[in-house]
Amino acid sequence: MSTEERGPEDVPAAGPAGSGAGGQSYPCEACGATVEFAPGAGALKCPYCGHERQVTAVPRQVREHPIEELAALPAKPRATALGAALAFLCPGCGARTETDDLSARCQFCATPLVADPELTERVVPEAVVPFGLDRGAARDRLNTWTSSRWFAPGSLKKVTEAETFKGSYLPHWTFDAATTSHYEGQRGIHYYTTETYTTTENGEQVTRTRQVRHTRWHHASGTVARGFDDLLVAATGHVATEQLDKLTPWPLAEARPYQPEYLAGFQTVRYDVEPEQGLETAKQRMAPVIEADCRADIGGDEQRVSSVDTRYDDVTFKLMLLPVWFLTYLHAGRSWQVMVNARTGEVIGERPYSAAKITAAIAALVAVIAVIVAVVALR
Repeated sequence: MSTEERGPEDVPAAGPAGSGAGGQSYPCEACGATVEFAPGAGALKCPYCGHERQVTAVPRQVREHPIEELAALPAKPRATALGAALAFLCPGCGARTETDDLSARCQFCATPLVADPELTERVVPEAVVPFGLDRGAARDRLNTWTSSRWFAPGSLKKVTEAETFKGSYLPHWTFDAATTSHYEGQRGIHYYTTETYTTTENGEQVTRTRQVRHTRWHHASGTVARGFDDLLVAATGHVATEQLDKLTPWPLAEARPYQPEYLAGFQTVRYDVEPEQGLETAKQRMAPVIEADCRADIGGDEQRVSSVDTRYDDVTFKLMLLPVWFLTYLHAGRSWQVMVNARTGEVIGERPYSAAKITAAIAALVAVIAVIVAVVALR
């Protein structure tokens, strides 16, 4: 994505920090109840009367922000320190709800509440990939997933009777960069020599020859360039990075400019990984790709890369919210966790194994091997 011309007013910085996050909600135009975002419909829907109101698209594009803009922002301007919570004043019942999320539900009347990130965050969300799968679709994906697990207990298919679902937006940083890398290394070229050796065949010593491979190494150096676009880095430590990586790929082309309406009815986790830290992680993820480019540039039959010096130009970033269904199901007296990409339906998670099925499979394998050995012995 390209960076557009912008003035100071376009910097994704927060306004004055304060602990009062308010608690924006959206009343139903038909019955006055509170509406929430309906996955897949692109609309706010009343859970009582079913009235829908389309989310009006904001007249702006998703923007990439130069990394230099971070230098103009305070290091820690967010309203809440670690362990402190945002204070929501529910417009439905007037109750005060404390949470460390950007959006949540009133703990008394379940009214969806959305905070204004301009008042609490150092960097505000630039884009959001809205929920595409609703709760029912997530349940269907869970059913398909549990039914297709090898060596799973037969009773696993009945987990829908004891499930809990929670829809959450998880913050991610995206980074763009144009990299130029100078490398030093060696190019290996294979060559072969004929070797004579003696072996025993049918009780007699015989002389044979074989080709032996060797590698001749030559110094190599050069420069490679590559552009990275929307490299994703998790901006929260609440979920293991290796687990989030399994939910990829994300349809980032379907991202929309941030609007609080998309958050209504869902939990939105605040970022706790600063963008500077995220950029270092992004560079670590770029490194193996750049090294592969260096090896391709060296050529030959084998390559050794001794050093790579990379310059990063036109680095841009943005904060993006991605939708995930968190599912918890009970089986054999234990809770198991599953995550569903709420846009693509990709499912990852924990599952039980059936000791009986594994034992039966091993016994069957042993029996097959025994039959093969017996057949070979009779020949």
